[in-house]
Amino acid sequence: MHKDVEFVPLNIAILTLSDSRTFDTDTSGQLLEDSLKAVGHKLAARDICKDEIYISRAIVSNWIADAGIDVIITTGGTGLTRRDSTPEALKPLFDQNIEGFGELFRQLSWEDVGTSTIQSRAVAGLANQTLIFCLPGSTGACRTGWERILKEQLDASHRPCNFAAQTRSGEHLT
Repeated sequence: MHKDVEFVPLNIAILTLSDSRTFDTDTSGQLLEDSLKAVGHKLAARDICKDEIYISRAIVSNWIADAGIDVIITTGGTGLTRRDSTPEALKPLFDQNIEGFGELFRQLSWEDVGTSTIQSRAVAGLANQTLIFCLPGSTGACRTGWERILKEQLDASHRPCNFAAQTRSGEHLT
């Protein structure tokens, strides 16, 4: 039997990987920031960096080590172009892969982009009690990822299970 659990605000960091976006033009990062705040989570950090393996890996590594960050959401760099390197940069940091995230994301994206969803390399993992979700760079993909997966899974009151208990902020829930 599940004990009744209230919503637990998580500290979420957002990283946009792009060679061209700025904070003024980063509609995907802004959508994620607005969405997480709207449900009661806290923005712990937000940054934009070039889609370059070692730069993005360094930023995410620092956030993983920061006890004040529970969740990292990246946007961009998950496609198949020569410049897309998010999975290669971040998967080596994972202590555990969350295989179902990419599978579910592609299934849900099918409704919007059809067979083009096969080119998405959305991935997720857990590192040092920090959840990491790598979404594509389009605003629509970020909306799908947030509204159809992350919004519920980052809510400690969601049943039968959720990701909140895997974080430092939610570890007392289990």
